[in-house]
Amino acid sequence: MVDGIDWSARAKGLLKSELKRRNIGYRELAEKLEAIGVKESERNIANKISRGGFSAVFLLQCLEAIGVTDLRLA
Repeated sequence: MVDGIDWSARAKGLLKSELKRRNIGYRELAEKLEAIGVKESERNIANKISRGGFSAVFLLQCLEAIGVTDLRLA
């Protein structure tokens, strides 16, 4: 942790909040990822998000798949 910020928790919270805002569960996320050519199982998605240690690539793929066009970090 740098400066007291848990970056994994912040990334996890960001993704989970965007999913919740759109009422999208992990199964639907898996389907949306498949539609853009990313193969991830519902279980694998749940594990990655639970850990919070996923890559920036995975985060961007998820945000693209669920239609996020603007992202507020503050």
